[in-house]
Amino acid sequence: MPDYAIERARGGLVAGSDEAGRGPLAGPVVAAAVILMPDRLPADLIAAIDDSKKLKRAIRENVASRLLACARQGNGVFAAIAASSVTEIDRINILQASLSAMCRAVRRLPQIPDLVLIDGSIVPRDLPCRAEAVIGGDALCLSIAAASILAKVTRDRIMIGLAARYPHYGWDRNAGYPTAEHRSQIALLGITRHHRRSFGALRNYRTESYD
Repeated sequence: MPDYAIERARGGLVAGSDEAGRGPLAGPVVAAAVILMPDRLPADLIAAIDDSKKLKRAIRENVASRLLACARQGNGVFAAIAASSVTEIDRINILQASLSAMCRAVRRLPQIPDLVLIDGSIVPRDLPCRAEAVIGGDALCLSIAAASILAKVTRDRIMIGLAARYPHYGWDRNAGYPTAEHRSQIALLGITRHHRRSFGALRNYRTESYD
């Protein structure tokens, strides 16, 4: 379980940032940045924060709602969310689009931190503060884990919304990832304007007229 040890050891105002959606064939990549003040948060909320990949959807949704409620009330949480569109992903590649979304999220925080802890091994350029990469940070740092939850829940909601307009691809179930269902429907129907045309698996498909 993640804890606040790394943030506390660094001192000052420390944010965590993570992204969701680097692997899917469709949809944006979403990043979140979160500053936590654990002494002002309910103990059960702190205990529920974990790497988003380890949480069931209902728990992720609940934790995300509570974190955002605390942020709105100015009670122990600063949070911001940003995204890079499919157009940006295709223009600059998925890695750079993910890093750009992280930068935007950090810049949107109500208060710029002294340090931001980035999940992974690469620190984005153009951040407004010092940064440190933490490999596996969503399983180690409470603030990164909180960011991973907000990013994942936000992106899932976007894909559910898109699934209402493009129901054949199962985005409400697969969030745009290359599942057998998703790939078979691409082969049958072609791709939409929400698919990442720069991804190798999609380069030989045309966008169908219904899009």
